[in-house]
Amino acid sequence: MSDADADLSQIRNRALITGSSRGIGADTAVLLAQRGFDVVINYRDERKARRAEQAVEKVRAAGGESFAVRADLTDGEAVEEMFRAVVREWGGLDLLVLNASGGMESGAAEDYALQLNRDAQVRVLEAAVPLMDPGSRVVFVTSHQAHFIATTPTMPEYEPVARSKRAGEDALRARIPALDELGIGFVVVSGDMIEGTATALILNRVSPGALDARREAAGRLYNVQEFAAEIADAAVAPIPEDRTRLVGDVSSFTPIPGE
Repeated sequence: MSDADADLSQIRNRALITGSSRGIGADTAVLLAQRGFDVVINYRDERKARRAEQAVEKVRAAGGESFAVRADLTDGEAVEEMFRAVVREWGGLDLLVLNASGGMESGAAEDYALQLNRDAQVRVLEAAVPLMDPGSRVVFVTSHQAHFIATTPTMPEYEPVARSKRAGEDALRARIPALDELGIGFVVVSGDMIEGTATALILNRVSPGALDARREAAGRLYNVQEFAAEIADAAVAPIPEDRTRLVGDVSSFTPIPGE
């Protein structure tokens, strides 16, 4: 192997995953590290700092470089500082995984779901794009209950979140032509209810039996690790023509016309 080949073999891709101190985001970070990515772990507030550092250590154990950045994505200045940290540490990004979402937190503002699931997603994308070269990719993570909300009703307790996430997806899809011009790929990963996630647990608490009913209708539900593997695959696999990777059963959902 020549010196040039040796240098090239050490080149790693640089990723940032929002909302990745635990769960799907943290598992995705480890899987990406195994595939040759260094990963920035983003977390929202100080209560999650310890978990974020644990996620960093897991990425490093999997072979990647990593650091954690605290940034509430609904805070524009915090988002700008997060990307300034990325530039200082790594100079740019090759992958942005928009995993963070919410809206069912107790005490949240009435419009918090829209702030986080739509406005913040666009803000993060716009801040990341100047750091991304042709060949980079953006992955947006959502749920079937949100992706198909225009044609398939969901549980009343989840509907505001579902509609805000679909609004975020639509706002991001509207930017596909501009991303294409820059050579930046975009793909949506939509999953059914995921066993073991906070959202599934909350929904099952406010609507007892909801998880069992969905599991029965779908035949099976993916767990956190399985869904994280699908996101990691979406980061490197060919992008589907419709920009959508559907994970899990979709027979209960009516397709969106034109998608």
